[in-house]
Amino acid sequence: MRQSWQNTCTLALALGLVGFLPTAQAQQSLTVICSVQEEWCRPMAEQFEKETGIKVSMTRKSSGETYAQIKAEASNPKVDIWWGGTGDPHMQAAEEGLTEAYESPMMAQMHDWSVRQWKQTNGRTIGIYSGALGFAYNTKILAQKNLPEPKCWADLLNPKFRDEVQVADPNSSGTSYTMLATLVQIMGEDKAFDYMKALHKNINQYTKSGAAPAKATSLGETTVGIAFLHDHVTMIVDGAPMKAVTPCEGTGYEIGSMSIVKGAKNLENAKKWYDWALTAKAQALAVPAKSYQVPSNKATPISPQAPKLEDIKLIDFDFAKYGSSAERKRLLAKWDAEVRSAAK
Repeated sequence: MRQSWQNTCTLALALGLVGFLPTAQAQQSLTVICSVQEEWCRPMAEQFEKETGIKVSMTRKSSGETYAQIKAEASNPKVDIWWGGTGDPHMQAAEEGLTEAYESPMMAQMHDWSVRQWKQTNGRTIGIYSGALGFAYNTKILAQKNLPEPKCWADLLNPKFRDEVQVADPNSSGTSYTMLATLVQIMGEDKAFDYMKALHKNINQYTKSGAAPAKATSLGETTVGIAFLHDHVTMIVDGAPMKAVTPCEGTGYEIGSMSIVKGAKNLENAKKWYDWALTAKAQALAVPAKSYQVPSNKATPISPQAPKLEDIKLIDFDFAKYGSSAERKRLLAKWDAEVRSAAK
C-alpha cells in the first residue's frame, strides 16, 4: 500500500515537472518578426540572446506580410514582437487593437518623431529609425542604353524607361505604400493615380519586398529601382554602379517602428527586447550590418554614409491619416483596381 502511494506521488511529481518544463523554457524564449534586411535581423537576435540568455526565434518578413500574419493570428498569437518595417502597417495594427500599449523607461532618450508616433498610437508602436524615399539608377545600364538621367518622379514616365523601372507591391511592402501615400500628398489623389497608371507601363516587376528593387538595380536586373534611399546606399557602399536620387518634386519618408503583439505569450521578454532595442548600443548594430537609417535614440552615432534628412526636400507626411486602417485599405483597394490591373 505504502509502495503504491509512493509510486503515485513519484508519478505525480514527474508529471508536474514535465508540465513545468515547457513553462520554464517559454519564460526564456521570444518570437520576433523582423521587417528590415536579414543582415540586420541576425545580429540583433544574436546580441540580445548573448546579453539576456533569452532564446530568440526570428523570422524575416516584409511589413505588409507581417501585418497580415498578426491579423490572421489575432485569436492565437504566435509572435511576441514585431521589430522594424515602415510605420503605416504598425499604426494600422495599433488602431485595430492587434498590438499592446507599453511605455518604455527609454522614452526620454528618443527623438521627438519617435515619441510622436508612440503618442499617436496610444503607446502601441514606437519609431526606431527614419529614412527617406527615393530611387536609384544603374549608371552602367543607363549609359549603355543611352537613357536620360532621371531626377524627378515625372522623369520615370518617359517612354524610354518602358520595362526599366522596378518597385514593390504596396500590399506586401511598406516601402511601396509609402510611395503611394507620398504621391497622393504631393500631387493630389486623382493626379497621383493617373501618375501610377502611367508608371505601370514602365514597371518590369512588382516585388514583394521593398528593398528588392535596390538589389535588382545593383545587379543590373533593372535600370531604375524605387526604394528607401538607405537601401540604395547599402548597395552603393558595396560598390554597385548606382546613383541615388531624391526626386525634385519632394518625397516622403518612413518612421520604422516596433510593436508588441497583443496577447504575446512571452510578454515580459517582449518588453525586455523593446527596452533593449531602444538603447544606443542596440541601435548601433545597424551600421556594421550596412543599414543606414537615422536611429531614434539621440545618442546613437549616425553613419556618415546615411542620407542626411535635413538636405532632402521632405513633405509634411501625414502619418496619422495614411497609417489609419480605413485609409490604407481604401488606397490599396484602389491601387489594385486601377493600377495593378491596368493594361500596359
